[in-house]
Amino acid sequence: MMKRAQRQAVLAAIARREWLLQMLVVGAAGCRRSDDPAYARGNTLVVAVNSVQDQIETPLAFLRFPRLAAMDANEELEPRLAQSWEHSPDYREWIYHLRTDVRWDDGKLITAHDVKFTLDLLSHPDVSDPLQLLYESVTVLDDFTVRIRMGGIPYYQDDMTIYPKHVLEHLEPKKYYDWDFWLHPTVSAGPYRFVRYVPETMMEYEANPHYFRGKPKIERLVLKFVGKAGLTELLSGNVDLVLDGELAQIPFVEKDPRFRMYHHVYAGARAIYWKCDHPLFHDVRVRRALTLAIDRRALLGVINLPSDLPITDGLFTMRQFDRRQLPEPLPYDPVQSRALLEAAGWQERDGNGVREREGRPFRFTALVRGIQGYDRLAVYVQAQFRRVGVQMEVQVLDPAAVGARRAAGNFEAVFSLHQPVPDYQPQHFGRDNPLGYQNPEVVRLIDQAMATADPDELDRIYQALTEIFRADLPFTRLVPNTVTTFAHRRVRGLSTGYHSADDMMEDLWLENER
Repeated sequence: MMKRAQRQAVLAAIARREWLLQMLVVGAAGCRRSDDPAYARGNTLVVAVNSVQDQIETPLAFLRFPRLAAMDANEELEPRLAQSWEHSPDYREWIYHLRTDVRWDDGKLITAHDVKFTLDLLSHPDVSDPLQLLYESVTVLDDFTVRIRMGGIPYYQDDMTIYPKHVLEHLEPKKYYDWDFWLHPTVSAGPYRFVRYVPETMMEYEANPHYFRGKPKIERLVLKFVGKAGLTELLSGNVDLVLDGELAQIPFVEKDPRFRMYHHVYAGARAIYWKCDHPLFHDVRVRRALTLAIDRRALLGVINLPSDLPITDGLFTMRQFDRRQLPEPLPYDPVQSRALLEAAGWQERDGNGVREREGRPFRFTALVRGIQGYDRLAVYVQAQFRRVGVQMEVQVLDPAAVGARRAAGNFEAVFSLHQPVPDYQPQHFGRDNPLGYQNPEVVRLIDQAMATADPDELDRIYQALTEIFRADLPFTRLVPNTVTTFAHRRVRGLSTGYHSADDMMEDLWLENER
């Protein structure tokens, strides 16, 4: 009785919270536009961010510091601080030719020495940045030419912000994350320049009239530190933009005509990893049957995502993904799913709805990450498996615990993130991987991918890997990994696609017509 009472209390608390949120939405939506505080801000954009730490080594650093290059919509490099470049035949060595007219706002020219300083700093062992594994050498050829030799992992400098050597070279790398410079930058050269920092509250910037790509259209930018209260701040009219909205909050934003939503889609996906050497899953027909049993298009609605987002199988380079060079996914086909299970020897015998083979019921436990809607995905998949005679129990755990058990091979199935990037694959599909998946051709192709940075060669390798994984199905991709941006209607320049709001910040503008 106590457990039942506790459960009822929890459900009641959830119901109260949902009702309050709905009342907040209805009340906010009922306000006249003339009462909307967003329009009173004029040409100032207020962005909700989690904390002040988001200012260091995130895309928001692009607001203050120049990028060496950037990726366009086709995943091709386009100029920023570097105006041109060339690379060696193996794509490991890059020579960048910098613009000669870009200055820090204290008047000092930005040179190749700043580029080398930045990469040396981020590669410093006291900084503990993953970039320390990427660079073999950085050589200044002249004041505006730098040569970068890559290490073992293919990587481009598209998201590299360049820092001022003359300001930072005397600071201690081991105190990198605590430098006062991040809170009170004395120089910058990005689209915005620092105005003020209010501890635990906000950072304010103004458009940089000397920005080498032109002064941004938004005059003032405020980054407001709101923790997890982004939705509340948006509905209350205190912010214009929430960069990382929660999936569960999407219905509340949809109801309010003041706002729009944009979904940034990554090549990664929320997926199920199968323990391929487990007696239940060693037969590829079973893995295919379970994949066919899932209505993946319907899964998008389960976590409040639009139904037209891409459903994919296999592996992809970002370039293939951005260019939509993707094969058709396996369909939703419960009839074929049941036929494959029958062919694999799994029969429904005693009428209890669970298939058996040699006296063993088809029953297993799936580990589920307790974030980002994985639990809702798992419950929906559980119901769909039940329809084809398979019983899946759901065990929701902390993401770190799920990761540790997956890495140790201590699981039957795992709902987790699938990331299709070269340095990630050996851990899961190479030699002695924890999935128990064995395919010598996959190992050979992964070794090839790790040995090249040629994008055309990587596309070819990944296409070959995709065909193998579509046949073997050591994992089932469910729905794409996304980041959802909540934005006031007056914010323009955003779009659903492959570039997130923070990437596009310098190109946004505001339309304040009522």
